[in-house]
Amino acid sequence: MTYYKRHLFFCTHCRDNGSACCENYDAKVMRDYAKQRTKALGIAKGRDTVRVNTAGCLNRCEEGPVAVVYPDDVWYTYVDKEDIDEIVNEHLLNGRIVKRLTI
Repeated sequence: MTYYKRHLFFCTHCRDNGSACCENYDAKVMRDYAKQRTKALGIAKGRDTVRVNTAGCLNRCEEGPVAVVYPDDVWYTYVDKEDIDEIVNEHLLNGRIVKRLTI
């Protein structure tokens, strides 16, 4: 059994050589926004709740930006805060995969 019900990891990797990377899409800003949303919803406090973290490079930057939910092993891409809201509200809160954002 896992400590957290779901764990959302955001790739926030930044490549200096100009190649594709998630930080080109404000990944840290989106991670911070997701953390704030889960806290505001009261789903980010302790055992059997949700945790949002930085993952560093998830090695899928060309599909980026990317985030992954464990233990569900669902990979997402996103464009804006509305997409993050949908991932938080549908998947993290209600357990429903947001198909249109999966990669």
